[in-house]
Amino acid sequence: MIDRRNLLHGGLLGAATLFAPRIAFAAAPTDKRFIFIIQRGAADGLGIVVPVGDPAFAGQRGILADVAQDDMKLDSTFTLHPALAQIGALYGSRQALFAHAIASPYRERSHFDGQNVLESGGNGPYALKDGWLNRLLSLLPQADARAMAIAAAIPLALRGPRDVASYAPSNLPRASDDLIERVSMLYQGDAQLHGLWDQALATRMLTGDLAADNGRNAAATGELCARLIAPANGARIAMIETGGWDTHAGQKPRLAGQLRGLDAMIGAISGGLGSQWANTMVLVATEFGRTVAVNGTGGTDHGTAASAMLMGGAVKGGRVIADWPGLATGSLHEGRDLRPTADLDSFIAGAVAAHFALDPIRTRQVLFPMAQVGRVIEGLV
Repeated sequence: MIDRRNLLHGGLLGAATLFAPRIAFAAAPTDKRFIFIIQRGAADGLGIVVPVGDPAFAGQRGILADVAQDDMKLDSTFTLHPALAQIGALYGSRQALFAHAIASPYRERSHFDGQNVLESGGNGPYALKDGWLNRLLSLLPQADARAMAIAAAIPLALRGPRDVASYAPSNLPRASDDLIERVSMLYQGDAQLHGLWDQALATRMLTGDLAADNGRNAAATGELCARLIAPANGARIAMIETGGWDTHAGQKPRLAGQLRGLDAMIGAISGGLGSQWANTMVLVATEFGRTVAVNGTGGTDHGTAASAMLMGGAVKGGRVIADWPGLATGSLHEGRDLRPTADLDSFIAGAVAAHFALDPIRTRQVLFPMAQVGRVIEGLV
């Protein structure tokens, strides 16, 4: 964990290095890829990157405090949820990092408003009409400014003046499982149609639950994403929507299922990209976190700060970035939520700028034009 003293003196999250003069150059051709996976529904960051080392953790979390395992220990404070085995392996090989106690500028508890702020990059709901991912395309060379939404509709983060493709299931009625199996058997021996049919099945699974079929649906989505961005003429930016993170009741099994699916998706992306994984960065983030205390139905309610993930072959991983505020009741936001001490917009801007070799201050201004000028998180890549 990065504590407050290291934060201020080491400069990982500080702004001291941000006031040096910078020269903006025209964007050079890039073979970098960037994937944004949104966790719709407010994922419980405290249950994903688990602060077992916080003295108040066990008492505050109650029945949710026993998810941690020693073999998933990240540092002296944090342990990773045991369902995230492949992501944990990336962390062990220093290809994944986590940011904690992090939040967008939004401070209320509406899913729709929170997602709007996260995707638009504004400082409040509906303050901007386009999305920060679409604005990112304007910073890339025209020949490389290709984006793909793996979703039923173009998400707000990708909407804007730049053209964006989408890959989504048909709106036609779903075929029965029996019919799907029969057609699969028919195409099994056809060298040309077999591959196309498998790809169509992967697309069909996008409408399924992230946790369904023990994460196999999610893995199929990850494989599809890898196929779409791996080619030289493929998309440079992709966005994947995941839902089901709103764990008001029975959180323990529900969150475990969601995380198994996410883990399978990340494993399929990294494995499917092969050597291109070295040129790829994956961001996983949610609109806001969940309450520290458990409610009466074994779940958690809408909160504030959460955790975010950054993964990829060039990520400076193997660490948790956190100016940890603590879970004692007096340290909580409004007496109930993990208090935000890091800015998600700064985290995103710093990661994207470093990944695509862009000027970080200019990147911040374009992606988050309503934010405070001059603050980005550096040293992520």
